[in-house]
Formats: sequence, C-alpha cells, structure tokens
Amino acid sequence: MKCPFCPNQDTRVIDSRVTKDLDSVRRRRMCESCGKRFNTYERYEDQPIAVIKSDGTRQPFDRNKILSGLVRACTKRNIPLAALEKIVEDIKFEIRNMESNEISSKEIGNLALKQLKTLDKVAYIRFASVYKQFESIEQFTSELSRLKKE
Repeated sequence: MKCPFCPNQDTRVIDSRVTKDLDSVRRRRMCESCGKRFNTYERYEDQPIAVIKSDGTRQPFDRNKILSGLVRACTKRNIPLAALEKIVEDIKFEIRNMESNEISSKEIGNLALKQLKTLDKVAYIRFASVYKQFESIEQFTSELSRLKKE
C-alpha cells in the first residue's frame, strides 16, 4: 500500500478491525519510510444486480424500493422496522446466491411474499393485492381462501 504522505510503497499493518456494520475491515498502517500512520478500508466488491421489469427494461437493484413496499404493506401493523430490514437483507442474500446477476421483478415479489407469509398474514395480503394486481373482489377472496387453507 502506497503511503499518502510520501512516495514510499512499503507500509505495514499495525492493527486490523472489522467495522461496526461488518461489511469491511479497517486497517491501521504505518509507513516504513516517514513513520506516519493512516487508515485503509477493505471491502468486497459487489457485482451489480439488474432487475428486469415486466416491460423488459432493466434497472439496478434498489433495496429501498423493496423496503418501502414492505413498509406500506405493514402500515398500522405491530411489525418493527428491523424485521422488515431483515427481510430485505434475506432477499438480497438469496439473489446474491443465484447463478445470474439478473432477476425479474416478479421473482423479487415472490421472495418478498414468501417472507411476509411467515411474518404477518395481513401484510402478506396487502402486499399481494398490489403485487399481483388484484382487479376484483373474487381475486382477493381467492387469495384469502388459499392462505386460509395453508
């Protein structure tokens, strides 16, 4: 690692610690030439995830879109934000473990529904009504009866 204070290429690591958010390592370094100390951070490089929308366009994955949909579905339900954050992280983890870096918005919706079904049935129905675009009361009652059977 090159020293930011002098042109020396020889630095040594004095201390290494994982950051609070557990996604990087902070390294305290010292230059062998000038003796000054500085910090570096080491993170893994994320491969971008592309979301294929229903019209065929591609957008970058945005965890905030999923989170906002979950928050709307859980309005006036006694569900902590931390639980919804965990759902989003679980979804992102599942996507990262897929072979491709592309996923359809429909698959993301299905992953969210699967998580909501175990968390809160009312939030599940709310999310499903928007995600599956219910256009009639029959579709709504059909989903309710299917959920009741399970």
